[in-house]
Amino acid sequence: MDNKSRDLVMLAVIGIVAGYLASIVVGGGGLIRYLLSGVTGAYVGSWLLQALGVNLGIKNALGAQLVTATIGAVVVVLMARLLS
Repeated sequence: MDNKSRDLVMLAVIGIVAGYLASIVVGGGGLIRYLLSGVTGAYVGSWLLQALGVNLGIKNALGAQLVTATIGAVVVVLMARLLS
């Protein structure tokens, strides 16, 4: 498996886990919803934390990505509910 394929698989795994964790916080369910909210949340969370100047202080890169994606997924789900 080359690096690009591995990166896509890791993005999907982080997205699914982050989406699942966000669903625990705000409700919702389904594997596709987990994936979509988690992957979108990864981008939103990264942008949001950078814009606010927040440093999570997590040394583990995978853990930091997971927490960031989960925060973003919660924001995405709440915004989607607000707009619908």
